[in-house]
Amino acid sequence: MRGLDGEALDRALVLWFPGPNTATGEDLAELHLHGGRAVVAATERALAALPELRAAQPGEFTRRAFANGRMDLAQAEGLADLLSAETELQRRQAMALAEGRLSQQVSGWRDRILIASAMIEASLDFDDEDDVPSIPATFAEDTASLAVELADVLRQPRAEALQEGFRVVLAGPPNAGKSSLFNRIVRDEAAIVTPTAGTTRDVLTRNVAIDGVPFVFVDTAGLRSDVADPIEGMGIERAERELVHADLVLWLGLPRDECAASVWQIQSFADLGVRQGEVRHAISSVTGEGIDDLLGDLVAHARLALPNPGSVALNKRQHELIAQAEAGLAAASRQRDPLLAAEELRRARVAMDRLLGRAATEDMLDALFGRFCIGK
Repeated sequence: MRGLDGEALDRALVLWFPGPNTATGEDLAELHLHGGRAVVAATERALAALPELRAAQPGEFTRRAFANGRMDLAQAEGLADLLSAETELQRRQAMALAEGRLSQQVSGWRDRILIASAMIEASLDFDDEDDVPSIPATFAEDTASLAVELADVLRQPRAEALQEGFRVVLAGPPNAGKSSLFNRIVRDEAAIVTPTAGTTRDVLTRNVAIDGVPFVFVDTAGLRSDVADPIEGMGIERAERELVHADLVLWLGLPRDECAASVWQIQSFADLGVRQGEVRHAISSVTGEGIDDLLGDLVAHARLALPNPGSVALNKRQHELIAQAEAGLAAASRQRDPLLAAEELRRARVAMDRLLGRAATEDMLDALFGRFCIGK
């Protein structure tokens, strides 16, 4: 391989892929170079000197694949999730989306909406001119059944829970062993541990994968009412807010019932032989007693709250559009006026089209494909 001046750049393997049966639907060439940085830099300089040639923008190859019909928008979102997947559950969910599992479902729903629309159009076109158009006999049952199917999908765990991780907040009074347990779980001396009450002043978070399940563990300031230090008071306020946003609270210390989220009572300092009545787990952060049982219980509990491995979980955009389609179908099933029923079906179909990218705005596309690296 030579540059424009004829100088040899590298002994490279060049592969040519003629479109449209390529990743992007266009003609593609791949240069397989020796990996030295100087070789790559010289090749890039030679390519940059060619007319009408430029470096790709982030996500441009995937965007071209979408524009050329090689993938739809839901598949592109799955590919973006796959690039950022850090746990096995995240990878499997992203692969299901990228391979078109949701797209196939949506296409099937869309076809059923079109069949219902055709039924309505037929009633409008072929009724006698002197008669009032009537809704076909099976229309209400068919559209209501599809609306129920979409409602079931909407109740499934969301993709955000899997992408962000199951949020576990460690809470309790000062010196209850929260920071020691936090350090033990994240396997790092992330939190300062001292006998002094009020040592933890701020919220400390760590992302951890346990048996392929993504978690966010949160260490918080000790909760008490008799606070003179305003900085510690700010830490307590932040801890109280974390309780509201937790998927699960591990409460260390005397029981507290007013937490908004699910709460497990945890007995710390089990190595000292002290018991506090009925607890979910008794643990010792010093000896490790009960830690494995606690983590196993957390994994089992989180799996119930997260999407099933390999299943398709909806992100916020997909959830909102399917909710619009469900609302349109439910409204259509209750209509007695064919024209109004047809309009509700049109609303449902447009939502499905937008989900697959058949009616997408440039701003939304820019935001999605901007998540990709240069090479995708």
